[in-house]
Amino acid sequence: MELKSISIDISEGANLILGQTHFIKTVEDLYEIMVGTSSQVKFGIAFCEASGECLIRAVGNDSSLQEQAIANAQALGAGHSFIILLQDAYPINFLNAIKQCPEVCNIYCATANPVEVIIAETQQGRGILGVIDGYTLDG
Repeated sequence: MELKSISIDISEGANLILGQTHFIKTVEDLYEIMVGTSSQVKFGIAFCEASGECLIRAVGNDSSLQEQAIANAQALGAGHSFIILLQDAYPINFLNAIKQCPEVCNIYCATANPVEVIIAETQQGRGILGVIDGYTLDG
């Protein structure tokens, strides 16, 4: 097993929600949650499939955030993970609805802080072990 640390790219003024799910339809369900909760939110969602061609599914209403979510998902490469990048709203407004989504298994973090994701890679693939959320404190 090999451990890796992947830094997530978050635009100035953006927040992220990183989680785990188990079904490809999650992308559409998360989209509906985002637009149903806030009319002004700008967002991009990317989801890494965990079987077949392991495609990245993406949706959103802001092309820049969607492209950034896709780039982060490609860097993670962890099956059944999703990343939501959002602006003009805060994760707290969406978390309960996302947690209630039947396909969502876990939320790793929701933040605007710098994030590093700890990935474990084996012969079978890659998975998220944990998240370092925030800054290093000196002293």
